[in-house]
Amino acid sequence: MSSPVGQAMGVAAAGGAPKLDDFQLVWDTDLFVIALIASVILWRAPRLAARFSRKSSWSAGHLLRKSSSKGVPIAAKNGIDISLPASTKENWSDASHSSVDLQLQQRKIVANYPSHVPTYWRFLRACYPTLQTRIIPGFTVGQALILFLYFCSFIYVPFYKSDPFTDPVREGYLAMAQLPFVFIFSAKNSVLGSLLGLGYEKLNFLHRFVARFFVVCVNIHGLGYVYSWSLDGTFSQRITAPQSTWGMVGLVAANVLFFFSTSFWRSKAYNIFLTTHMIGWVLLVPACWLHKPTMHPYIYAVLAIIAYDRVMRMVKSRFSSALLRPLPELGCTRVEIPNINAGWTPGQHIRLRVFSSAMGLFGWSEVHPFTVASIAESQEGLVLMCKKTGDWSSRLFEAAKMGGYAMAAGVERRVMVHVEGPYGGGGHTLFPSYSGAMIVAGGSGISFALSIVQDLIQKDLTGQSRVKIINLVWSVRDPNAMGPLIPIFTALLEQAFYTKLRISVYYTRTHSLETKLSFNQAYFPATLSLSPGRPKLTKVLDSVLSRTVQLGNNGGKDELGLSGVVVAVCGPVGLGDECSRVVAKVDPARRDQVGGVEIHEETFGW
Repeated sequence: MSSPVGQAMGVAAAGGAPKLDDFQLVWDTDLFVIALIASVILWRAPRLAARFSRKSSWSAGHLLRKSSSKGVPIAAKNGIDISLPASTKENWSDASHSSVDLQLQQRKIVANYPSHVPTYWRFLRACYPTLQTRIIPGFTVGQALILFLYFCSFIYVPFYKSDPFTDPVREGYLAMAQLPFVFIFSAKNSVLGSLLGLGYEKLNFLHRFVARFFVVCVNIHGLGYVYSWSLDGTFSQRITAPQSTWGMVGLVAANVLFFFSTSFWRSKAYNIFLTTHMIGWVLLVPACWLHKPTMHPYIYAVLAIIAYDRVMRMVKSRFSSALLRPLPELGCTRVEIPNINAGWTPGQHIRLRVFSSAMGLFGWSEVHPFTVASIAESQEGLVLMCKKTGDWSSRLFEAAKMGGYAMAAGVERRVMVHVEGPYGGGGHTLFPSYSGAMIVAGGSGISFALSIVQDLIQKDLTGQSRVKIINLVWSVRDPNAMGPLIPIFTALLEQAFYTKLRISVYYTRTHSLETKLSFNQAYFPATLSLSPGRPKLTKVLDSVLSRTVQLGNNGGKDELGLSGVVVAVCGPVGLGDECSRVVAKVDPARRDQVGGVEIHEETFGW
């Protein structure tokens, strides 16, 4: 009995028609997809140009370093900005915006406002709410369209003058064609991510989809041959051939990777997911190399992507001592690394590894991402707020408590850390280029919010920000979590001279009269509030839009008109979805009046 593959080839030969070159068909399809990606890069090129038109963008957001600059005053320690006369602060009003340039000149500062390039052209703004609509939590219509376009680009390949159920050869070529995309969409460092202005976490949805498509193709290809050989009774003989043996190794590795990458393992046993991922691809790549020599061009591409990523990880790595401080009210650990004080931009995160016996026997092997809570070139250096959510972060909190007790006796207990980054952040989204900003944080997402607000205020004091109004909204469970951050909030409000800043904190846990707050609200500034319940984001955004329009057309910040409002959110997926719905409900006329409303999300999840 001949195999289905042999029958298919015999039919093609009998008909006299030349057999289609499977490799060339898949290769051409790859080139088409690459052309599509290039068109997206070209579309985002104006934002890339606007970002790097500023000298500071060339040195920030790429490599962590120690700067010799004295740095800006630390809000938490120094209080108000000493560069602004108190008498001037007392006379502040909305009308101050009409003389921003004059006041900057009096302080001998030349205004240098950033260029603003919107995400979408004006005639496409109507599509923005639809593209941001959620299909499932954390997954938008825009993402679904991208995946559908990618799927349609490849799905015709198995069926074009072929039958995948009788001739599974082409599925092997198709699977190999996915490998470079699988790796480049997951790499922490890639040229593609840099050109698009998107961090690896923003491209992860593509990685998961393409990886699953790869696994499907591999199984159709591999199991097709297993079925054929079983029917022929030649399985035992054929599987011993080196090419077939390595093909089976690749098939098993691909399925192991898929099984242990499901949401269950990522959320319940992340270390198992990570370990199997490392072992899986270490087996998969050489197995593919030895299985089919004609596929070597794809393996070269994969090895180049891996090599670039690994080299950049080493280049971005820093070893330093760090001071741990417990913040019980926030349920988190404050990590201070004074020897690293520059190289990141607001909203970026780093990957942290702690070397300490308090972290357990294998604690040194775990790496966790945390958003940087401080601004670059500050006197306090790089600061992280590590929320206590799992075993590793709980051990870190306990280690911090021991350090705190030691400090009470006059001795500081430090630990050695390995820091890798920075990653993520706004990318091509220049927060200072907008006319208004609404910053929303949930829980430990306040790290992201604080870095954004501090940066906007500091840039505003030096004439580098167009933002005229900022509303910071923080949602927490316990109102006492606000206690440790009150000095920071108060100092930020004092420093916000040219920018109207309002900070609203909401707590969702029921607060009884018997429960005492660790602070007195009577001493709060008028623009700092604490309220029960969930924040009414629609009302907050409406207020930001109204105030942005009201303060518009005053001073040099808006010589070319209003440049839009940005809604930046960091927190659980549900909070990001809620902000997206609020932005989508903005009236089109109102959106055009303010220059557009865009959203930037940093959400927690696996």
